[in-house]
Amino acid sequence: MTEEIKFLMDSTEEAMLKALKFLEKQLLNIRAGKASPGMLGGVTVDYYGTPTPLSQVANINTPDGRTLSVQPWEKSLIPEIEKGILKANLGFNPMNNGDNIIISIPPLTEERRRELVKVAKSEAEDAKISIRNDRKIANSDAKELDISEDLLKIVETDIQKLTDKYIQRVDDILATKEKEIMTV
Repeated sequence: MTEEIKFLMDSTEEAMLKALKFLEKQLLNIRAGKASPGMLGGVTVDYYGTPTPLSQVANINTPDGRTLSVQPWEKSLIPEIEKGILKANLGFNPMNNGDNIIISIPPLTEERRRELVKVAKSEAEDAKISIRNDRKIANSDAKELDISEDLLKIVETDIQKLTDKYIQRVDDILATKEKEIMTV
């Protein structure tokens, strides 16, 4: 295999791996049954006039599977944190006890679980599209290389094998997330 072909295969695999990592990151934002500090990842707080991520102004803990505890570093931020959580429209109702904010995570209904599975499937399909686009780019780049037709067919076959491998990994990740969402 020439150096150009190796570079093409490596860069294609790297692009497909990025799509996989992005999918994993997106699936972390989809709520599944139990409480997780990542649920508040998109919350921003007005910190002295600057929108700041919640994680930069408070500690977020999970004392149990159904509760989130937000402990601000400055007590004066408690009202701003409550506003930020409500503004993020996550369906949570923060309760303030003077020192920190407690958020009880309501159990998911069957209908809501099915909706979340649809969202997860949509994210997985986006990842598959990205992987297929990477395959398309790699195939067109391979055609531009100065190689024989036989070698080109071998390279295209290798690119397809790589694509199949990453599509399978997307399916595996989705199956795991789907099981996690549907588990009561």
